[in-house]
Amino acid sequence: MISWMQRHNKYLVWTIWIATIAFIGAGFVGWGSYHFGSQAGSVAKVGDIEIKQSKLNMVYSNLYNQYNRMLQGQLDEKKAKEMGLVQQAFATIATQAKLLNYAKDTGLIVSDEEVAQALESIKGFQSHGAFDKKAYEMYLKSQHLKAKTFEDTLRDELTITKLLNLLHVPALPLEIETIGAAVGSADKIVYTVLTPEDVNISTDDAALKQYWQAHKEMYKTPTTYSLGVVWTDSSNTPVTEDELKSFYNANSYNYTDASGKQLSFQDAKADVTKDLRLKKTKKSAQKAYIAFKKGKRDNDEILVLPVNDMKLSKEVWDAVRQKQPGDIVKPKIVNNRYATVKIIKVQQPKIMTFEQAKALVQPKYEADERKKALFALAEKTLKNIDKSHTNISNFMTLDHFDNLDKLNSQESLQFLQKLFTSLKEKGIITVSNKVVVYNIIAQKYQPLDQNQTALVTQTVNTAKKRVFENNFLKALDEKYPTKVYMGGLTN
Repeated sequence: MISWMQRHNKYLVWTIWIATIAFIGAGFVGWGSYHFGSQAGSVAKVGDIEIKQSKLNMVYSNLYNQYNRMLQGQLDEKKAKEMGLVQQAFATIATQAKLLNYAKDTGLIVSDEEVAQALESIKGFQSHGAFDKKAYEMYLKSQHLKAKTFEDTLRDELTITKLLNLLHVPALPLEIETIGAAVGSADKIVYTVLTPEDVNISTDDAALKQYWQAHKEMYKTPTTYSLGVVWTDSSNTPVTEDELKSFYNANSYNYTDASGKQLSFQDAKADVTKDLRLKKTKKSAQKAYIAFKKGKRDNDEILVLPVNDMKLSKEVWDAVRQKQPGDIVKPKIVNNRYATVKIIKVQQPKIMTFEQAKALVQPKYEADERKKALFALAEKTLKNIDKSHTNISNFMTLDHFDNLDKLNSQESLQFLQKLFTSLKEKGIITVSNKVVVYNIIAQKYQPLDQNQTALVTQTVNTAKKRVFENNFLKALDEKYPTKVYMGGLTN
């Protein structure tokens, strides 16, 4: 979740600020807190607007709370610092300040009446549907805010909302018609679908060796460990019926079927027996570990294994990979026994000989050669696409199409998506491991229905808004420079 938010914080910066009304309207929720020092001074200046520490505190708290809700209450100050919430809060205010500078320069204002109406509309400050002054004052007191600070913030948000609404230009008829033409266009094609089975390739050792020589860095032996192992078996450890029942009662939640339903003692008895024996054998395994470590006993066997070999458990390998030659890993469970492992030697990966790599090289070589041959055949087919024996489709759109020959529905859709974004009248399109050679022989426009028109309109509006915001903010960055008085506010 954190990584997702960090990747998308450039969008959050734009949207989080204009959220105070909705946020408070949801009810009184505890905010995070961060104090940057005295509330009196300024931390930066953007254009003609001074950014106060009190505003930075407020926006940081709002931002902290929103992330904390996303993380289900798991956010703390350490994580907040790692995520750069202070920098995000400042970026939010700086963006707001640039918009307010622009609003001021254009003479845009929000009246006291508009602020009062917005304040009274906040559900968190209402009682029985009417504004409750006591609830408002209680909120201000709980957040250590003055009414003027909060109402100035509200005024700024209303100003920004009004500015953006004035600057918003909805989708124009020509824009809707242009995008709609692309969505409603239908193509009829002649085509041939080529598959790997349509080409033949030959393989010999000389070709394989040449391929291996060019790619041998890809073919290395795995890391190999020489391990001395002391085994402590649990299969003969005695357990009584009463011990089994007592162990089951204490750990019954661990024994469930595939649907998650708890198993009865009888149904779980085999697993209970295994687990109890392992538990009772653990002390013996620890004694064996100590004796092994002091040199008072030898290993039971030496294993030479590639890393992650299934003869040992994942838990053992996780521990082994963190150790050095000569180290001993404490007892870990492997099936019904404990393994105490000493790392004798580690053999690092090295390039395989041709004979070692041959079985791995051959399928990759054949796949590459088959792909080359398939494209060579596709190029040849394309030259004669109108003369050769080909398939002819019906008129197709992204919403209405029949599966092409040798393609399933998903592959057919993938082909159409690439076809409708291509500028070529005829060409070659790859779909999975297949190749479609096509030529468009007819096109027509199918009028959009109501749902399609609404979707096109929404798409145009979203695209225009995104382009406008990006370019508008770039222009504001140049028009209203930022002076920072306090360290740590920018990356």
